[in-house]
Amino acid sequence: MTQRSDRPRTRPRPRPRPRLWRLPARLVSGRTGPDARFGVRLVATSAATALAAVPFSLALVLVESQWPPLRRLDQGAAEWLHRTALDHPAWVRVLEFLTHVAWGPLTMRLLVAAVVVWLLWRRALRLAAWAAVTAVVGGLVGLLAKNAVERARPHLPDPVSQAPGFSFPSGHAMTATTSCAVLLLVLLPLVPRAWRPAAWALAVTAVLGVGGTRVALGVHWVSDVVGGWLLGLAVVTATTLAFEAWRGDIGRPRTTPAQGLEPELVTAHPEPPAGGGDVTTTAHRSTP
Repeated sequence: MTQRSDRPRTRPRPRPRPRLWRLPARLVSGRTGPDARFGVRLVATSAATALAAVPFSLALVLVESQWPPLRRLDQGAAEWLHRTALDHPAWVRVLEFLTHVAWGPLTMRLLVAAVVVWLLWRRALRLAAWAAVTAVVGGLVGLLAKNAVERARPHLPDPVSQAPGFSFPSGHAMTATTSCAVLLLVLLPLVPRAWRPAAWALAVTAVLGVGGTRVALGVHWVSDVVGGWLLGLAVVTATTLAFEAWRGDIGRPRTTPAQGLEPELVTAHPEPPAGGGDVTTTAHRSTP
């Protein structure tokens, strides 16, 4: 005969229902691991940057158009550099070469594309994705900002150069900023420490130089160039934060701009296999 227990019978507590806005994160983190979380962060931060950049750029242009000191700076710099270009025609040819060939958007994008292909060959898939997304998102955000602001380019007598489209922000300045940042943050681990200041100086020279050529040729205002630099830095910052979050997910230490994004690039296996954790040894994690 079965004895009945004297303990009071308790009803199981109902499991709380997951909140709807947490379901995507739980599904991603529970089923697919750090790679999917990295992809979600990369897309989310890029989209947030695109949405935040246009209102910021529009507000910046509105401030520029109503603040007399900045308006005088734009006009004064454009007129002075235009007079200098008219007095030195040979300089114009040099500026055209620098702005369209040496530091031009096509050159910068081809360099980034070559680095992406090389990273894919090295099996550094996440770093290749970061470089490609940073370059593509930078171009799209810049184009979106131009068409949202619709600022006219400078109109100068006897122009020495012409450029199509709207003026703010400078696409050349923004492309140089994002591209040089990608090249630096990817390739710095391969550069000896003694040469890294020279690499930074070369990148800064290209970014500042291309901005100067755009103003000197009379196709951009000074504030256009500054806006391109700032918007490019915003895009690089957003995508870099996503990449750093992925490194944290797999247990890798944070890096600094002086180290590059992935110091492990100097090893034979710079990244763990897709879907898995970090299998890099302590020796491989050391910074060159």
